[in-house]
Order: sequence, then structure tokens, then C-alpha cells
Amino acid sequence: MTLLCGAAVLATASACSRDNELDISAGVGVTQTRNKCPAVAVPLHTGDITLFDPATSRDASAIDVVATITNLTPQCNDTGEKIYQLASFDVVAMRREAGPARTVTLPYFATVVQGGTAVVAKRLGQVSVTFPEGQIRGTGHGEASAYVDAAAATLPADIQEQIMRKRKPGDADAAVDPLSLPEVKAAVQRASFELLVGFQLTQDQLEYNVRR
Repeated sequence: MTLLCGAAVLATASACSRDNELDISAGVGVTQTRNKCPAVAVPLHTGDITLFDPATSRDASAIDVVATITNLTPQCNDTGEKIYQLASFDVVAMRREAGPARTVTLPYFATVVQGGTAVVAKRLGQVSVTFPEGQIRGTGHGEASAYVDAAAATLPADIQEQIMRKRKPGDADAAVDPLSLPEVKAAVQRASFELLVGFQLTQDQLEYNVRR
């Protein structure tokens, strides 16, 4: 798989400055470090799933199990030619009534997106949620992973130079934010990847989540 990083960007750097601080040692700028690791997130309306019994009913009294993805935690290794992003997550669920021990298997997806719109890869998986005997609360644990080319997640040298170049008071472009330039914005977007994790919902389940 491949992935996407958030739009954190390189700006000017100095040995004594920290992220998001003004750097005036040799000009004007803001120090900020761009992370090449893909951003990890749960897309809107896909972090919950509701199972009904009977399956065709949408009455509140027919709700069998409600499950939610939580504790989505990334672990990234960006030291090689391929950046590896691992995302672990928990699933917390409630069932309608306590009863015998029960295991419910729920489908989920892991999608790699580049530039905010282009789907690079998608994988499907399953996570098992176990309800102990006599309990209405169940839990499960899952993982998703992805690889992305480090070169694809790295800004071109000319774009980095535009962002990092020191600008002194009085320069013609001293007041211009380099990240506002169309070519810089486009390059940053192309080098950004995301690993999106959510339940693999049917159309009916997705519409239910949107409506509620």
C-alpha cells in the first residue's frame, strides 16, 4: 500500500529555532518541519457501524450491535526508500442485550490517498469483536498498513528552495507566503499521502450513518 501525509511544510530552519517560531537569524521566516509519513484518519461517516436484527428493519428496537472505531494510532518508519505506515485501532461495541458469549466479525477498509483525491490502493480486512458472557460491551483490535515511495512524498528541490529561502525585509517577495504560490501548493499536495481507515459499509449502512 501507499499513503498520504498531512500538509505540514518545510519553511526556514535555524539551529536555535523550534517549529512554528519566527526565525530572524538571517532573514524572515517561520520554522516548520514537514512530516513525510502519511496522515492517518477515519473518513466521515465510516467510523461507526450499526447491525440490525432483522437486517431489513431500521427501527431503534431492532438495533442488534453498534460498533465504533477508536484509538487510531499511527507508527511510521520513514528511514528507507519505502515509507511504512502502520495504524492500529480498537473497536468498541454495544449489543442490545446481555447473553451468551458472542463474537461479531466486522469488515473494514484501509485506503491510501494521494493529494487528497487520488486513491492509490485499497485493502479490505476484518476485525472480530468479542462480547463476554453476560456483558453488553465488546471490544476488538485491528491493524492497517501501507507503503509509499519516499521519493513521491518528498518535495522537489526547487520547491523546497522556494519555501526555505530566507527573505529579508525589503525584498520584493518578503511579504509573500511561499505556500500561497500555485506551483508550491500543487507540489505539496502531490507529495501528501493519507492512510484512511473505516468500516466497509453497505450503501444502506452509509446512508443510515449520514441521516442519524
